[in-house]
Amino acid sequence: MAGQSDPHGSIFSAAELEFLAEDETIEIIPNLKMDGLGLICGEFGPFQPSVPTEVPIWLAVALKRRNKCTIRPPDWMSVEKLTQVLEAERDAASTFEPLPFHYVEISRLLFDHARDDIPEVYMVRSLIEDIKDVRFHKIGMGLEKITALTYAMKLNISAMEVNLIRPFITGGLETFYKLGGPGMIQETERQEYRRPQAADRGPRRELRR
Repeated sequence: MAGQSDPHGSIFSAAELEFLAEDETIEIIPNLKMDGLGLICGEFGPFQPSVPTEVPIWLAVALKRRNKCTIRPPDWMSVEKLTQVLEAERDAASTFEPLPFHYVEISRLLFDHARDDIPEVYMVRSLIEDIKDVRFHKIGMGLEKITALTYAMKLNISAMEVNLIRPFITGGLETFYKLGGPGMIQETERQEYRRPQAADRGPRRELRR
């Protein structure tokens, strides 16, 4: 897979993340009558006209393409909710508002295949882009503060955001362990805190600093 070519860890492409997001469930309103479907991922249906039911996003998209259903956007995709999330993200410098792990991919799928089912779709799209930009900025600021593995950020981040920082973190850890890892830290602590002996005085002691 193209997403496994990076030496510092598995980086998924946008298409691969979208593929994973398609297994999330979403509510649809069918306009057909059909028996339930027994799929590998679970049982869905039966389907009755105008009776809401939950199905995987990939199935919702397939039915929508055939004009067999309308898709109900999730509650978090309302203008009111997204506005609250954006304001909270801007107010908090180091924490993230809870959003679905695949919020970016789910919104993109719905924009592509069910835009007519999304109230105020242009405003929703704009708010999600703003939220994504604010969160990416906070991730970048957080990564700049990671020093000697002592900085910690309270994370509540999405698939795309995890994908963004994975190469940095895995690459840093690989370098850390190549240089000696925990053993290097322990040895440094032993040298720094042990009492100087007589032989340590003079030039040799200065060299060890």
